[in-house]
Amino acid sequence: MTDSGIPRSTPEEPWPVRVVSQKLSAWIGRLGWVWVDGQVAQISRRPGAATVFLTLRDPSADLSLTVTTNRDVLDAGAPELAEGARVVLHARPEFFAARGTLSLRADEIRQVGLGELLARLEKLKRLLAAEGLFDRSRKRQPPFLPRRIGLITGRASAAERDVLTNARRRWPAVEFRTINVAVQGPTAVPQIIDALRVLDADPEVDVIVLARGGGSVEDLLPFSDEALCRAVFGCRTPVVSAIGHETDTPLVDYVADLRASTPTDAAKRIVPDLGEEVRLLRLARDRLDRAVVGLIDREQHRLDAWRSRPALARPQVMVEQRATEVAALRDRADRCVRHRLGLATDELRHTVARLRALSPAATLHRGYAIVQRADGRVVRTPDEVSTGDRLRVRLAEGELTAVAEN
Repeated sequence: MTDSGIPRSTPEEPWPVRVVSQKLSAWIGRLGWVWVDGQVAQISRRPGAATVFLTLRDPSADLSLTVTTNRDVLDAGAPELAEGARVVLHARPEFFAARGTLSLRADEIRQVGLGELLARLEKLKRLLAAEGLFDRSRKRQPPFLPRRIGLITGRASAAERDVLTNARRRWPAVEFRTINVAVQGPTAVPQIIDALRVLDADPEVDVIVLARGGGSVEDLLPFSDEALCRAVFGCRTPVVSAIGHETDTPLVDYVADLRASTPTDAAKRIVPDLGEEVRLLRLARDRLDRAVVGLIDREQHRLDAWRSRPALARPQVMVEQRATEVAALRDRADRCVRHRLGLATDELRHTVARLRALSPAATLHRGYAIVQRADGRVVRTPDEVSTGDRLRVRLAEGELTAVAEN
């Protein structure tokens, strides 16, 4: 027994399929009446039949349920209901044990009007903005020239043609990986999310473009779906949104890394214009040429100015000037030396004259003599000499030996 009093199944006592089906029906019946929001994927009205069958789909998931209701209920709540419309219905889940199927029986159906749709979108917009999905700081700039562009768009659509044609016109060698999906209706969101995952996982894809032509608010609803916005936010590859016309602003425009007003504008934003880039390169090369030529001209003028200076134009002039200066200095030095030698000669002459005037030899030449004793002392008085002393008499030209006599 389980806590709820229901016998537990065992390998020895398994439940038959009918028992499981009956229990599922009982459990689902306890849910009671609920309000359900979804998108109408299919409407089946049989002529003359009072029952209408709807296929209700969750636009954010690959999930659908069958809804049965009376024609009067449908005509009263949503007489103009068409496939793709959003509805809110009051229904009770029913599990048919015999067939093992789950469905909803609705007793009230309300088609969601444009005003309510816009109000829901505004509420969702505030929620996503509060979570930071619109934060500009996290937006990435697509590469200048992507290796390969991932394109998610409708099959054979004008948006696909605009992106491919304009991108290849601007850069003929650009490569695309295109995944065609439903761009409106109940299957659009799951297909777009799957395509995003595939392209985001491709290492060759440098940027992803979501492209769709214009349409009504209801047609563009898949691109305001919360699940799609979160999938775009989670992409590692930059995403460019090109949905509708310039006035159309689905929520994915705020989440994407770059918003293009139209698919044609997206082509202009994701690849550069080859002709324009060639023109810019030519202009840059011309500016570089002019800069180099100008620099060479300035340096040439500077060299010419240096070469025109006398020191470089006639370098021998500098040598001649220095030679003249050296000769003048040499003459000056010669004159100074001669003058100094003349002065020194005169001074020497005067000194010699004075020496000669004061020299004893000069006195001797005038007839005087110097008498010296044997020990060399000069005799100045007769008392200094005794009789018989030998004396030395020095003359101007030689000397004599004498003996003193008293």
